[in-house]
Amino acid sequence: MSLSIQSLSTTDLVNHLQGLVDLLRDTVNGGASLGFLQPLSDGEARDYWLSLRPDLLAGSRLLLVAYADDRLVGSGQLTFPRWPNARHRAELQKLLVAPDLRGQGVGRSLMTALHETARQRGRSLLLLNTRRGEPPERFYKGLGYKEVGVVPGYSVGPKGERYDTVALYQELSP
Repeated sequence: MSLSIQSLSTTDLVNHLQGLVDLLRDTVNGGASLGFLQPLSDGEARDYWLSLRPDLLAGSRLLLVAYADDRLVGSGQLTFPRWPNARHRAELQKLLVAPDLRGQGVGRSLMTALHETARQRGRSLLLLNTRRGEPPERFYKGLGYKEVGVVPGYSVGPKGERYDTVALYQELSP
């Protein structure tokens, strides 16, 4: 599999919109919440992606996508706080990998690219949160992320069930 990773501008986002919609819908409807409830419709997914345009334009958010050949198979985001005392950190959000390609290095490649991009922007501390006890928690910890703590009942599922979230961080080497 030939994998390429690129950063998307607001114009690129619109040009890649259907691939992003499909990726988010398939990921959420496959069991990952990412802040959404299933079933996630195309319209809801489209609205989410288009809502990122102001942050992308302002430079407070970065969106990376991964392509395998001509298919969009992954994405990940970094958000950058603007406060003077926070310019050393970024938050990693919504790492998505096409369900049929999980475990094949797409997520790891995206994380490497996200880490490198954070370093290039002067960020040395990355923060993220994920559902407690799920495969993504093991994935992030396998990359060296350390647990900060657990927030019980942080999110709810489609039937009102509550899920804990775990906050993680990683110090990036220069």
